Order: sequence, then structure tokens, then C-alpha cells
Amino acid sequence: MTTEELAQSATNDETPPSNISPEVHSLWLAKSGRWNESHDLCSSIPDPDGAWIHAYLHREEGDLQNARYWYHRARKNEPDSTLSLEEEWKTIASHFLSQ
Repeated sequence: MTTEELAQSATNDETPPSNISPEVHSLWLAKSGRWNESHDLCSSIPDPDGAWIHAYLHREEGDLQNARYWYHRARKNEPDSTLSLEEEWKTIASHFLSQ
């Protein structure tokens, strides 16, 4: 599955693809606009993976102070403001889809 296929599925389908990891499922939920469900799921994923998704979600929410905390836990640099949320989502999704 590609990031484009995952994003399209999140836009068009009511349920996520079968046999995806919790990380990819959390990203699918985020893309489908189900922020709270994505947040709940990524909170159950061990660090640093769960923390990376968590950081992205708080950046999307606009809570940059909280996002910084989660980027630190994920051992990731906080992206600069030129990286769009869409680009960051694709980067994270690509990482987890390749595992």
C-alpha cells in the first residue's frame, strides 16, 4: 500500500484497510478526520513510534508546546514551519508503511 492509497482510503472509506499496523491505523484515523480516535490509538503505541504520531496530531491541533514534548519523546526534530501537515503526514505514513 502506498501513502496515496492510504490517504484515498481515509477519504473514501468508512473503515480502514484490513491488516494494517496500529501506527498506520492511527494515521488513517487522523487523515479521515477522526482526531480523537487517532489520539487514543497512538497513546497506546509504545514510544518512539506512538510519540511521533502523537507529536504530529498536536501539531495539527495547533498545540505546538505539547507537540514539542512529543517530538522530543519520539527523538525527532520538530519540523520547521515550511513543512506542511500534509507533507509530514506523508513522511510518517511512508515510514510506517515501509516496515
